[in-house]
Amino acid sequence: MVFLFLIIDTVSAQIKDYELGASLTGQQSSGGFFDLSDPLTVNIKVAIWGFVRLPGRYVVPENTTITDLISYAGGPASDAHLDNLRLYRVDSENNQKMIKFSFYDLMWGDELKGVRNEIPSLIASDVILVPGSPKLYFKDWFAITLSIISTLLSLTILILNINN
Repeated sequence: MVFLFLIIDTVSAQIKDYELGASLTGQQSSGGFFDLSDPLTVNIKVAIWGFVRLPGRYVVPENTTITDLISYAGGPASDAHLDNLRLYRVDSENNQKMIKFSFYDLMWGDELKGVRNEIPSLIASDVILVPGSPKLYFKDWFAITLSIISTLLSLTILILNINN
């Protein structure tokens, strides 16, 4: 009887309609579509991927800056490489180009001394990539070390048991 209840509950749970990219806990996990458009202005579709909290496609007003888009995406993750942002763009002749720039130039461009790259403005169909690499903290290193030691210890015990 319990088995029948579990089957019915599972089937009824599949009928629910979830938003694309949303996890079962209600938090955004892998990307989605976000509409931040303003009905009084021209809106464009852009995307931001990589090490941000809410990656995905966005519909934003035309005057949105790259800093605004990163902010809409929940900000950069703690392991993002903010000095190597990339903007991918297709021009009117279908040529693809990549523009590299630094987030620090976006934030403190007026205060920086020396040569500064010109920061591009967003146009329709731009894709921003925020690169990064996962950081390992003490608990991660401890877990890796402990698993290696336990594997070596298990192999040693196995070899000793086989030889005896």
